[in-house]
Amino acid sequence: MDTLELDPRLRHAAGFLGQTPLMLLDGELVSAVSGKTFAVYNPATAAVIANVPEADKKDVDIAVAAARRAFDERRWAKVSPSERGRMLWKLADLIERDLEELAELESIDNGKPYAVARVADLPLAVDMFRYMGGWATKITGTTIPLSLPGEYLSYTVKEPLGVVGQIIPWNFPLLMAAWKIAPALAAGCTVVLKAAEQTPMTALRLAGLIQEAGFPPGVVNILTGFGETAGAALAAHPDVDKVAFTGSTEVGKLIVQAAAGNLKKVSLELGGKSPAIILPDADLDLAIAGAANAIFFNHGQCCCAGSRLYVENKQFDKVVDGVSQIASKIRVGNGLEPNTDMGPLVSEEQLNRVCGYLESGYSEGAQATVGGKRRGDRGYFVEPTVLVNTNEKMKVVREEIFGPVVTATPFKDLDELVAKANDTEYGLAAGVWTRDIAKAHRVASMLRAGTVWINCYNVFDAALPFGGYKQSGWGREMGHEVLELYTEVKAVCTPIA
Repeated sequence: MDTLELDPRLRHAAGFLGQTPLMLLDGELVSAVSGKTFAVYNPATAAVIANVPEADKKDVDIAVAAARRAFDERRWAKVSPSERGRMLWKLADLIERDLEELAELESIDNGKPYAVARVADLPLAVDMFRYMGGWATKITGTTIPLSLPGEYLSYTVKEPLGVVGQIIPWNFPLLMAAWKIAPALAAGCTVVLKAAEQTPMTALRLAGLIQEAGFPPGVVNILTGFGETAGAALAAHPDVDKVAFTGSTEVGKLIVQAAAGNLKKVSLELGGKSPAIILPDADLDLAIAGAANAIFFNHGQCCCAGSRLYVENKQFDKVVDGVSQIASKIRVGNGLEPNTDMGPLVSEEQLNRVCGYLESGYSEGAQATVGGKRRGDRGYFVEPTVLVNTNEKMKVVREEIFGPVVTATPFKDLDELVAKANDTEYGLAAGVWTRDIAKAHRVASMLRAGTVWINCYNVFDAALPFGGYKQSGWGREMGHEVLELYTEVKAVCTPIA
């Protein structure tokens, strides 16, 4: 095992990190069958903060078997809907109780500022469990009048889909676990969740809270391991009825191939290259601040990041200058420092990826008005960057960078704008700033994106569905729509005369 180096600024999470974190399998906290562990790093310092179990196919088999027994024996399905709702609320209460500890774990594991995790990630995760707890009693079917001769009683029943494999990303670790686990449990499914290998700590802490909340053994199982071993085994497992994945489009396609063996159902929340559009009549102060938030929130490590900025010709220079000024004032540093606005990228791999895109942009003629390079030589920090002199053929415009880098492009008219905005393989989100509400809705209707924010960006709520068009995914997270991903519809018909 690697020697731990914990940040002395930790006030709440040092105790958990000083222990040996364990996975949750069949109601017990356990090590990997092989006994292997892997190191987890603080992206601000590259220091080891924990050694966690390295699950492989054997551990996946154990987890899936536990979830299958729990489902087939109806350990969760026979719990009344109101009691399922109460247990989800209890889990939310426990997360809220330990909010400070979980926020510190998220910061030191992912790199994001503790202050941001405390007011964004954690409250949204709590709200997701409570919102889905309310839905547990409201999953209903319908009665259906038939037109054929005779009298029949016909109705539909929504039943839990079964054993669900869930694979979550590293950019919002605990929140993504909540997005996945909460609706599956509300619907009556059992779960095997694999945390991202870069950021497993809050998922492992959540495992203990699930145990404390009293969920029946096997209903929720949480694994840590690598995508090519544990993740691949989970996606391909013949006893898994559905796999839900959030991550890159490239890996999403591999998930689809792996799921083909037993034709398991698949939902995907994938990448994006979202346009942030500032129309000529926009409130520029609001729009400039909004465009900066669209790309620099969470260090640009958002699937819906507004990474393509489009501004009308006459206002282009003013907007670029405004966004660049905001970028220059962002305080980049360790997420545990109280004055930090932006922490490091999540890993050395991600640092190299983002810097590689910057070099590609420069080689193709792009110029940085601010930032544009790595900051320091310890940790994985990249300066907030605005690129100009870009065009639609450049990699920095076409491909998802997943870092604090925005390309700015001028446009002449609305038709040209919409064509450019839709000229992408992705369709996750978009933002539009304008004072003309009719124009705003007209543009929203023309954009091929799952979410369009008008005069705002990065607004999330458990009640608001989120997902993409095109290669940004299949299905929707959150809202009542997400329950469709975890239920089967059964039609029942009988003659009554």
